[in-house]
Amino acid sequence: MEVRIEPSWKLLLADEFEKPYFSLLADYVRREYSQGTCYPPAKLIFNAFDLCPLDRVKVVIVGQDPYHEPRQAEGLSFSVPDGVDIPPSLRNIISEIDSEYGTHNLSGGSLRSWARQGVLLLNSILTVRAHQAGSHQGVGWETFTDRVISELNKHRKNIVYMLWGSYAQHKGALVDIHDNLILKSAHPSPLSAYRGFIGNGHFRKANEYLIAHGIEPIVW
Repeated sequence: MEVRIEPSWKLLLADEFEKPYFSLLADYVRREYSQGTCYPPAKLIFNAFDLCPLDRVKVVIVGQDPYHEPRQAEGLSFSVPDGVDIPPSLRNIISEIDSEYGTHNLSGGSLRSWARQGVLLLNSILTVRAHQAGSHQGVGWETFTDRVISELNKHRKNIVYMLWGSYAQHKGALVDIHDNLILKSAHPSPLSAYRGFIGNGHFRKANEYLIAHGIEPIVW
């Protein structure tokens, strides 16, 4: 199956795109986009991969599914385009960076600058129906993103995985803890951030790990 995705990821995942489940997933997504409004825009479904080639990945931040309201989703976990109101979870993420570093390097809510530095902003589910959170759950995306993590673990090491909340933490089982750093905490949602996300120190810990392994840190 022809999938428009950054070349290094396309090569790595070539056999995944040929599996029967992925064909069914692609048909489902095409049908959903043709029959109603879905997010992100179709051209941005694989944006996390397009902005962060395989050999540049330093950090992986796992989200659940895209924002489901107009203008929010841009194919990157937790990110919204600049000029869009910053959602509560992202606001807490930015506040945590400020508490660790005293400032942040973002101009708004878009995390594209992180992606370009090597942060794979990976949602477990890559599409969603408008106004219906979780509406594309269980149609195949979880299988695909599990394979992404597994292949990343197989071909790369010394990567920092930020897994916030129990949903994201399930992906941690696919990662070798001896060759990578796994950082876990509560989700940054206002409903749970006070249970361990606030004050987790993840952004500084990530950079300390990268520096210790001779890798350029992220400018958060």
